[in-house]
Amino acid sequence: MALEKVLLLVSLLAAQELAWSAGPRGAAAVPGAPSNISKDDRDLDQALRVATYSFNNQSNDAYLFRTSEVDRAQRQIVKGVRYILEVHISRTVCLKRLGWDPSDCDVQPEGLLHQTFQCHFEVLSRPWLHLMITTSSHCQA
Repeated sequence: MALEKVLLLVSLLAAQELAWSAGPRGAAAVPGAPSNISKDDRDLDQALRVATYSFNNQSNDAYLFRTSEVDRAQRQIVKGVRYILEVHISRTVCLKRLGWDPSDCDVQPEGLLHQTFQCHFEVLSRPWLHLMITTSSHCQA
């Protein structure tokens, strides 16, 4: 019974968040608020590379990780462009020490070495300074 109540509450909260993000029909986006962006956005690809590079540099794993799925991507105009990313990253077959680009590496097949994390990344871009950095990174198995 308690589990059913929790699931109902989660469903209601998710529906409310969806309604808030969609806003009233025909309403304009709020200036300065995060807005959803297409998974095909060319600037998103660079933000994903920066976030993954940061994760790989902080990880003690012998293998590189790469983005395997983008769940949600948003952009917010601040003192630059802030990317808010909800992604899955997976261990690849490429060893870090060999200097591969993770995008050129296949994901580990199902088995002992297969590992995927769900991550929340925030990346700040200031193109006029040729700067793009990961400002926040939280991942869980």
